[in-house]
Amino acid sequence: MSAKAPASTESAGERPPWAPPPIEERNWFLRLFMRNPYLVAFFVGITFITVMRPMTRHVPDAPAVMFQVPEFELVDQDGQPFNLEAMRGKVWVAGFIFTSCPSVCPKISRSMLELQEKFETFDVDAHLISFSVDPETDTPDVLKRYGTTLGADLSRWSFVTGDRAAMERLVVGGFKLAMDEPKPIDETSMYDIAHSTKLVLIDAEGGIRGFYSTDELGLDEIYHRTQHVLRDMRMGK
Repeated sequence: MSAKAPASTESAGERPPWAPPPIEERNWFLRLFMRNPYLVAFFVGITFITVMRPMTRHVPDAPAVMFQVPEFELVDQDGQPFNLEAMRGKVWVAGFIFTSCPSVCPKISRSMLELQEKFETFDVDAHLISFSVDPETDTPDVLKRYGTTLGADLSRWSFVTGDRAAMERLVVGGFKLAMDEPKPIDETSMYDIAHSTKLVLIDAEGGIRGFYSTDELGLDEIYHRTQHVLRDMRMGK
């Protein structure tokens, strides 16, 4: 009787688990690329950009100091003394208004309110200061009612007034902005005061970093510039 060949441990047509995959299985990516080269290139490009973006992102430098805010002695909406020292170590945005303003002031205050909401939403530790250019009318009580009605967070937004001479020294001499005398509009009791509509960014040392408009582009710029100044302050620059 002739000897039988040993039985195979694998069924016919099956590949042992230790055997390498066929060439056609090992080259699945090549086949995919050959069939859809543009689609594959697109996804590879998107992946590369996503990985590289954090390493190539450029954060703009904070704006340079233009000049310093001088010392001043005023009062806030609670009748408490308010001066430059009170803002030492804080980054703040200043605006100039008066509560009975019939023209530009409501837009200025709405713009500052929008900044307040953005600062709160994105946890930006900046403050807002509204300086009255009509100190004879805008007493602390009047300013407090105005701020409360507006929806201001008085823990981070102050409304400031003082006697006219002190306000003129700060607005005209300090910030280099206009502040005219009240002028009647017509036969009614309404009057207007010509003054700047710009918002001013001030750093933690009282350095003025820029003047910005209250339109959408201006608000977007001051919002980002504020973060740049805060970043440099935290880094000790």
